Amino acid sequence: MGSGEAFETAVAPVRWVGSWSDGHLEMLDQRLLPGEEYWHAMHTAHQVADGIRLMIIRGAPAIGIAAAFGVAMGVRELLEGDASMEDLEWSKSIDALFDNLADTRPTAVNLFWALRRMRPLVTEQDRSEGILFVDRLFEEADAIMREDRANNLTMGNHGAELFEQGARILTHCNTGGLATGGYGTALGVIRAVNAQGKLAHVWIDETRPYLQGARLTAWECLEDNIPSTLITDNMAAHFMQKGEVDAVIVGADRIGADGSTANKIGTYGLAVLCKHHGIPFYVAAPLSTIDLEIERGEDIPIEQRSAREVTHVKEQAIAPEGIPVAHPAFDVTPGDLVTAIITEKGVSKPPYKESLAALFDAE
Repeated sequence: MGSGEAFETAVAPVRWVGSWSDGHLEMLDQRLLPGEEYWHAMHTAHQVADGIRLMIIRGAPAIGIAAAFGVAMGVRELLEGDASMEDLEWSKSIDALFDNLADTRPTAVNLFWALRRMRPLVTEQDRSEGILFVDRLFEEADAIMREDRANNLTMGNHGAELFEQGARILTHCNTGGLATGGYGTALGVIRAVNAQGKLAHVWIDETRPYLQGARLTAWECLEDNIPSTLITDNMAAHFMQKGEVDAVIVGADRIGADGSTANKIGTYGLAVLCKHHGIPFYVAAPLSTIDLEIERGEDIPIEQRSAREVTHVKEQAIAPEGIPVAHPAFDVTPGDLVTAIITEKGVSKPPYKESLAALFDAE
């Protein structure tokens, strides 16, 4: 796609506008949804990093995609600024570019996966080629986005095989097109179940404190006419007790070798509830989310976010000023609570140290 035309999906968090040489990345501001659909124009790698850090864009796969484009944009900036800089200065500038993008969100491993994929293209090519050098970087970033959407479609079909007619599914956070290159991970599976006529209903957790379920998943379900009901997080146990939930499916920001899954805060509680009620608990994520170097869940770094996201909803204070606040953005669900992990390569079941490793061996 040398011209750099935008990659369109029904719901997507980023799009490229213009040519690789002078175009820019646009991010749909997910902080404003569902009330307003506003696209930020990102012209520099620093702006891309800020967009990730400030959660204009969120969702592990989407973060990785944005970071890949940020690398290409940053290299383009460096070449436009001083293409004749000395090798040592160039190397330091590249390190700073990658470090700035890597420092944005510590838990989502897709970010680091995308940066590792982009790094050899930066360091092993001849920068004297100028525009051809830059084009290859943009084409790789675009490939990462397109591959993610294709993987999600495949993942959805694999996951749909786990569900029977009349499935009533509960999901947490947002794992749809807004969190990925398009279609979605857990919500992609739900879309596939719905497309096959097997979906009866979706329960959408609101997902405090950032309300990704209430603001984003509910919006995507309405856009796609997916039968759904929004509930507060503390209602999940009630509907399980009433026998109105057949399965829970969530996404992931990082999955360890033992199946331990870091996902939006509140996920672990759902897994415990599923164990008590005998309900399957599924995780849907691409291979880029699986980190085999993480042996145990406690080794996954957990991002701590601001107190304001807990004490305020947008500009409205909902807690007394000065109250101490704890805000881990993620929790870790042990692998022994996960019924199955759905990927683009198939469905893995316990023991995860063997089954997850086998997915990579099959590549």
